[in-house]
Amino acid sequence: MTFHVDRSWTLFLDRDGVINHRLIGDYVKHREEFELLDGVADSIARANQLFGRVVVVTNQQGIGKKIMTERNLSEIHAYCDELLKQANARIDGYYFAPGLAADTNVLRKPNSGMAQLAKAEFPEIDFDKSVMVGDSNSDIEFGKRLGMKTVFIGGDQHESADFTFEKLKLFIDTL
Repeated sequence: MTFHVDRSWTLFLDRDGVINHRLIGDYVKHREEFELLDGVADSIARANQLFGRVVVVTNQQGIGKKIMTERNLSEIHAYCDELLKQANARIDGYYFAPGLAADTNVLRKPNSGMAQLAKAEFPEIDFDKSVMVGDSNSDIEFGKRLGMKTVFIGGDQHESADFTFEKLKLFIDTL
């Protein structure tokens, strides 16, 4: 790592594919479909010790497509909190963009709306002292636009991310 985090830093996490199993060609619409990836709860517990804030920023166009509701999403995030609590881990805030990918919406990544909502709730957030961890180009572009360090989760090296790791645990273990 070419940077060192402390409690003045914020960790931004994408959800599907980083925290939980992504349903290819579908959306996690109900808590029964939500499954944490191996090692994530312990990794977030460790991140809670290292970072001042840990927040989730997630595009949720399933809401815009009317195949799930904001209430479904709230129940999924409450269930995620239950699972994380078992490992003494927590998410400080969940921010989501319900719009369709075809819509131009300030909330939807790679736009910065969700980060601005997080900063409004937690004014101490400094984007220059933040890390965005995601598994898509829009996640990395979101982080770059805001001046964050970026971590791509996936098997292959990402061309514009600062770092690439196979999974969240491997990144957290380097800090």
